[in-house]
Amino acid sequence: MVRARRLGGHGVADAVVAVIVALTIGYAIVDPPGPSSWWPAWSAWPVAAVMSFPVAFRRRRPRAMLGLACAAAVVATVAGAVAAGAIWVSFVPTVLVLYLVASTASIVWSSSGLAVCVVSAVAAILIFYEQVFPGLPPAAAPSELPPYWPVEIGAICVLLTAGWAIGTAVRWKRDTTARLVRHLAEAAVADERRRIARELHDVIGHSMSVIAVKATVANHVADARPHEVRAALDVIEQTSRSTLTEIHRVLGLLRSDDDPQAHLPVPGMADLPELAAHARSAGVEVDLTVREEAVLPATVAMSVYRIVQQALTNVITHAAPTRCSVTVEIDGREAVIEVVDDGPRHGRPPRAGHGGHGLIGMRERAKMYGGTFSAGRRPEGGFRVTARLPYDPNGTIT
Repeated sequence: MVRARRLGGHGVADAVVAVIVALTIGYAIVDPPGPSSWWPAWSAWPVAAVMSFPVAFRRRRPRAMLGLACAAAVVATVAGAVAAGAIWVSFVPTVLVLYLVASTASIVWSSSGLAVCVVSAVAAILIFYEQVFPGLPPAAAPSELPPYWPVEIGAICVLLTAGWAIGTAVRWKRDTTARLVRHLAEAAVADERRRIARELHDVIGHSMSVIAVKATVANHVADARPHEVRAALDVIEQTSRSTLTEIHRVLGLLRSDDDPQAHLPVPGMADLPELAAHARSAGVEVDLTVREEAVLPATVAMSVYRIVQQALTNVITHAAPTRCSVTVEIDGREAVIEVVDDGPRHGRPPRAGHGGHGLIGMRERAKMYGGTFSAGRRPEGGFRVTARLPYDPNGTIT
């Protein structure tokens, strides 16, 4: 839509330019600096319109319009329908179209177009002054710029070369700007990856290492209520070690420029029961239901896993011990996730909501696939998280 609107605006401008060029060429033919054409005076205007026509449509088919503009000027010159002493004006449309070709096409193509146009123009002018010009009636009054073929050839060559050079410079600048933008974007991504790696290493990495060490020590020295304490410490130890391992793997990916899939196995649907087991060990009675009618692409499956993981983490943090149901439905077109808990037991005060950053992360994952996300307290108590992730069978965003 935007491109069509842009082409429409440029088309109007090109049409105005074509009219102005046509009037200029027509006036040069009617009132030339040298001998008048043997064609009737009224023919100057249709001839000028034909030569200027390609300018109005140069953005739609630039290469075809370049050939048409050059051919029209050459034919008009050889046929004697142009103005002696002002033949270069007839090639102005060719210059304008050549500029656009040079600003959009490859350097090889635009250079070839320039060479063809220059050779054709020089040949046409030489034929005109050799065969047509001697038969024209002399001018009514002497001109300050008498017809002279070297001047005509020089003017046309300068104009064509200037149009090509300016168009080439515009294309070079445009390409350079595009490369610079891509480079800046890649640099920004790389900087963000390194920043996240540093923050993860400083904050989470250190904290999880301390937790792992303390949990291991406590698990070996606890004497009071050894079964309960040691069981709890064993859960803490296992959870902290697995989390620390995952953090180290993520840190390695953030610092690596290689393909993440070559290093890190992507968690997916098969890992959901393990998530539920970890939540149960933390005091959450999890009822996991997975209705999978189609195999999810790996990227979508990882997003489903992360959303369920974050939702269960929020339940453990804010509501445990409690009861929670996790439902994942996959029908080949979208993945629907619902995590509902009953709220905290033992008279704990109700919370206003589950962790803000966690909700933002889940929402962004759903948004990445053009899906929807909602989270909020239930009227009967507890909290509900729902997400819909539409996808194509090949895993692309719908």
